[in-house]
Amino acid sequence: VQLQASGGGLVQAGGSLRLSCVVSGRTLRPYHMGWFRQAPGKEREFVAVINWSSGQLSYADSVSGRFAISRDVAANTVYLQMNSLRPEDTADYVCAAGSRWAYRRITGAYEYWGQGTLVTVSS
Repeated sequence: VQLQASGGGLVQAGGSLRLSCVVSGRTLRPYHMGWFRQAPGKEREFVAVINWSSGQLSYADSVSGRFAISRDVAANTVYLQMNSLRPEDTADYVCAAGSRWAYRRITGAYEYWGQGTLVTVSS
């Protein structure tokens, strides 16, 4: 399984970005797709997740109401729409695929990881 993330960049506070993660190599039906982020000097943290089959969603409290995760089943792609961005959202954003829904917020529960895409929010 290969995951290819894109869409990061530099944006002013209050602005928006949309990240994409294209998955290839196998069917995603048994999996859920998550977005995580890691800021300089900090641990990787959960951002959002979507169940590929049911579409069920879950968000970190810090992004709830501002970020929206979605999927395009035909394109094998998951998106993260980020609105009302804040300087504290600055981080390397990574997509991942996991198969244990009960542990969907846990970094170690994901089997496949893509490379990061950097998001920088200026004040």
